[in-house]
Amino acid sequence: MKIMRFSFLLSLLVTFPACSQITSWDDEMVENTNIKQAGILMNAKPLFDLSWNTLPQPNFWKEIMLLSPDSCLINVASSRIVLAKMSNKDWAKQSELQKTIFKDSAKLANRLPEDEKIFITTGKNDFYRFNDVYPSISRGIVAFESHGVDPWYAQAILLIESPGQLKKSVAGAYGAFQLMPSVARAQGLTVNSSIDDRKDFEKSAYGASRLISRVCIPEAKKILNDYQITYNESDLWFRLFVLHVYHAGAMNVKAVVNKISPTEGGQALITKMWQTSAASFGNSSQNYTQLALASQIILHDMTKQHCVKLFDCIDELVVQ
Repeated sequence: MKIMRFSFLLSLLVTFPACSQITSWDDEMVENTNIKQAGILMNAKPLFDLSWNTLPQPNFWKEIMLLSPDSCLINVASSRIVLAKMSNKDWAKQSELQKTIFKDSAKLANRLPEDEKIFITTGKNDFYRFNDVYPSISRGIVAFESHGVDPWYAQAILLIESPGQLKKSVAGAYGAFQLMPSVARAQGLTVNSSIDDRKDFEKSAYGASRLISRVCIPEAKKILNDYQITYNESDLWFRLFVLHVYHAGAMNVKAVVNKISPTEGGQALITKMWQTSAASFGNSSQNYTQLALASQIILHDMTKQHCVKLFDCIDELVVQ
């Protein structure tokens, strides 16, 4: 049993076979037993296949997710390239004129257009509690798979929506999968003045998985079909596209795709969506899949770090 357990851990570092049609997600699942508690995760290998992990946007958000809220990154809005890092106190104590001079100097030094926006983004490691959310990932994966829905979405949503917490958003979204009241009701959950099924993890997972399978994936396919763009449901870019529908709604995603008028899908479409706004598809919508990629990279780093520490033990088992 020990050798079998270690073989699962080693599978984090190997390539999994691609499938032309999703019938089972077993080949994408890995077992980790050394972070808080044993659990099943979805493999992060697709992130590295097309170098999603090298893009500046997910790397920017990775740094923000791990950065203390008393610090900030000065960054280029369109590309998320980091220009400087400083404490919030040091930035705040500058006058508005000094801030403007700093931004203008940064644009000049980096040969940026005069109309390029420079953002000041505060660290958010107080919100992204990856150690706290880790135990719920396996529950989400099992729940989604039991409903016949790609469990990759469960892992992605749990890592970025309300990780390890149970908070209500300003807009009214609530629960582990941050469902709006009307959306939750449409998927069979009870949400009223006395009962809120979104508080229950299993019911929230049911509502989210049902939303993805019955609304988000079909709507994503319709949008792509309109432009005759081919896709594979197991491709990372398609999954990210579906996440945009989950977060922003089909109408807003359709609006931004219409503005782009793409001739192909893949990474090119997703990165173009990061830099295009239309209807209510704005900054937070653009950021959504960047956050998804960043959190998956962080989770991969966590599991890989622990797996590497086990190699000596594996060698001993083989020798014996």
